[in-house]
Amino acid sequence: MDWNNESIQYDCFRGCTITTDEETLERDIRYRQGCCKLEVYNYLKGIPQEQFNPYFEVRFKNTRKGFYVNASGQSVKTGDLVVVEAATGHDLGIVTLEGPIVGRQMKCRGVDPETTEIRKIYRKARPYDIERWQEAIAREQETMIRSRVLAANLGLEMKIGDVEFQGDGTKAIFYYIADGRVDFRQLIKDFAEEFHIRVEMKQIGARQEAGLIGGLGVCGRELCCANYITEFKSITTSAARTQDLSLNPQKLAGQCGKLKCCLNYEVAAYLDAHSRIPKVVEPLELEDGQAWLVKTDILSETLYFSYEKGSLAQMFPLSADEVKEIQEMNRRGERPETLRQEEGAAPEFITGTDDAINRFDPEKKKRRRKNRGRNRKSGQKPSNAE
Repeated sequence: MDWNNESIQYDCFRGCTITTDEETLERDIRYRQGCCKLEVYNYLKGIPQEQFNPYFEVRFKNTRKGFYVNASGQSVKTGDLVVVEAATGHDLGIVTLEGPIVGRQMKCRGVDPETTEIRKIYRKARPYDIERWQEAIAREQETMIRSRVLAANLGLEMKIGDVEFQGDGTKAIFYYIADGRVDFRQLIKDFAEEFHIRVEMKQIGARQEAGLIGGLGVCGRELCCANYITEFKSITTSAARTQDLSLNPQKLAGQCGKLKCCLNYEVAAYLDAHSRIPKVVEPLELEDGQAWLVKTDILSETLYFSYEKGSLAQMFPLSADEVKEIQEMNRRGERPETLRQEEGAAPEFITGTDDAINRFDPEKKKRRRKNRGRNRKSGQKPSNAE
C-alpha cells in the first residue's frame, strides 16, 4: 500500500506512529521504538527462556506500563497492539518487550509472577478495537479543558494536568496536581454526569507534570523528566552546598518550580572528593606571614590561599596533601618558608576581569591616510574624503 508521508502523525504519549491513507481513510498504527523515555533496550533478544515466554510488557499513555500474560493463544510479538484485561472493561496497549528481558524488568519492579496476580492479554487488537481506541484518544484534549472548568466552578484548589482514556472509552484517568488535600467527591459526580464515563482521580507532582508537558532546560537539552526519569527522588539544598553552588532560587529551580533534578547527578563525586580535602578553619602559619583560604576547587582537590584575608588579587594553589602536610607542621610548631612563587612564574588561578561582549572580535587596523603628511607640511586640516 502506498502511504502518503504527509499524513504521518507521531503520538509520543503512547510511542507510536499513525499513518492515514487519504483516499480510503485507513489507519496504520505502528510501534515506534525509542520514542520518548519509556524505551527499554532488549539486550537479551534472541535468547530463549521458556519460563518467560508467556509474559509481555505492554505500554499505555505516558509513563504507564504493565506486565501481562498471554492467554489468547495467539502469537504476540513486540510492536503488536493488544487488548488487555483492565479493572473494569478492557484496555488497549502496545507490546514493548518480550522474552527473558521481561523477567529482568519484573524483578527490577518487584513483581513476582508466582505471588502477584498478572492480568491477561485477551487478543490482538482488531480494526474495530483500534477505531474505538482512536475515538477515545480524540476526546482527551476536549475532556481535559472541560474538566478544568468544572473544577474551577467548584472552587477546588487543584489543576487537571492530563486525561487518559481507557481503550474501550468507558473510563478515564484524570491526573491532577494539588498542594493539599482536595475533596473531589462532588467533582467526580460532575465528571460522570458530564462525560458519561467511569472516573479515576490520580494525583501527580510538579515534576511529573513537567515530564508530561516537556520542554528544554537551561542546558539546551530536553528536560530530564521528559526524557528518561520515571522515578523522582527528593532533592534538597544540601546537594547545592556540597557542590559549592550559589544558593540562588532562580538558578537552582527548574521549569516545574522545584529544585533541578540534575543537582543530584554529581553529588556522589563531590562527596568523595570532600572526604580527601582537609578542613581549614585557621590560616596556615608561614615564615613570611599567614595564608588564608579564599577558594577551593573540589574536583581537582586544590585549595587557593592568599596572604591578604579575603583578597583574590594574588592566590597560590596547594594540593590537599600539601595542605595536610603544612597543617601537621603547624601542629608541631614548625613553619614552612613561603608560598610565593619564583620570579616569572604566574599563579595557576587567574580571575577573569574582561567581560566585554566584543572581547572575541578581531582587532581592527586603523587606515593611514596618504595625504596626512602633506597636510601637516602645508598646515591644512586633513580632509575627510579620500
